[in-house]
Amino acid sequence: MALLPVEEAQARLLESAIPVLAYEDVVLRSGDGRVLAKDLTARLTQPPFDASAMDGYAVRGADVATIGAELEVIGVAAAGHAFDGTVGAGQTVRIFTGAPVPAGADTVLMQEDAQTLGSDRIRTGFVVAAGRHVRPRGQDFAEGETVLAAGTVMDFARLTVAAAMNQPVLSVCKKPLVAILATGDELVVPGKIPGPSQILASSLFGVAALAEAAGAQILDLGIVADKAEDIAAAVQRARDAGADVLVTLGGASVGDHDLVQSTLTGCGMQLDFWKIAMRPGKPLMVGRLGTMHVVGLPGNPVSSLVCGLLFLEPLVRKLAGLPPIDRMAKAVTCTDLAANDHRQDYLRATILRDDDGGLRATSFGKQDSSMMKIFARADGLIVRPPNSPALEAGSACDVMILRTV
Repeated sequence: MALLPVEEAQARLLESAIPVLAYEDVVLRSGDGRVLAKDLTARLTQPPFDASAMDGYAVRGADVATIGAELEVIGVAAAGHAFDGTVGAGQTVRIFTGAPVPAGADTVLMQEDAQTLGSDRIRTGFVVAAGRHVRPRGQDFAEGETVLAAGTVMDFARLTVAAAMNQPVLSVCKKPLVAILATGDELVVPGKIPGPSQILASSLFGVAALAEAAGAQILDLGIVADKAEDIAAAVQRARDAGADVLVTLGGASVGDHDLVQSTLTGCGMQLDFWKIAMRPGKPLMVGRLGTMHVVGLPGNPVSSLVCGLLFLEPLVRKLAGLPPIDRMAKAVTCTDLAANDHRQDYLRATILRDDDGGLRATSFGKQDSSMMKIFARADGLIVRPPNSPALEAGSACDVMILRTV
């Protein structure tokens, strides 16, 4: 099977991805980042009454048309404590921000624009237009109004308006269930002491975090040995759980000990493509097992994370109904870059913003895909398209942003 270009592989993967149609109810506090499954309508009118926008005096506009008018103070209105009477000609009510504007009044005179004359009278020191500093009933939204449409991604501002709409529960799209399976006799979980021929299963945790951040719910299938029956049993657990995506880590090649692809094929997987023209991450596998997407990531931790960013993140976000993340940006390379071969390179790099706001990328000298430490230090990846010529320091380049810079 020929190596597939990265962009074509991404397009083929996402073309068949349909957002999860199931939904669930969550309490408002748990709604951050969730996608509304139904329109959210207001259960009340906001503000529910004409409210004061300032501390001052509730007056009739006609009584404050000239400077020097004297008014009798007949009461007080505060937030949560309305004045029950009516403001008549020549009268006013001391009012505070958020308090209901009393009957008869239509304007608020700010307190700094009034001179107190004893305990129950004021003199106006400013001409204020009728209706000024009053928030009319329903200015924000009305009862029954659709304020947030289905498909809206909830955030801090939208949760605030949902709370103001008196909506304690949100109907949201279910998170896609991503089952993650690591394979290999050589793997042990962190905390255990590896044997003479063993290593720690590190990419399991990074890939799970990446998928969860993209909007997934994680089903950890753990680590299984290089045995077809053990792999098949784990795959069945994913199917029984109704996983939307099965992610395998390692074993997707066709060596004597790489049993994932053959086992999945024996379970009924339809292989879409395998082997991508990229470095790191060439042995990526994509297929379908019934309705479940299968993404076979390389076992190498750096390769699995790069492939996870390029393929798993956009897949999960589309299934979750979330908009794609555009990580690509333009930068200037601070180091010379060698000519590239037929594979698209992703070079780990530090990225800084210069005084003019531009991005400057410095590639780490050694890019071996087994080196995880420099990935942890990298702010992004310099993207080198296939057959790119050598670049001198100071040349423009494309970068894939990993962290905010």
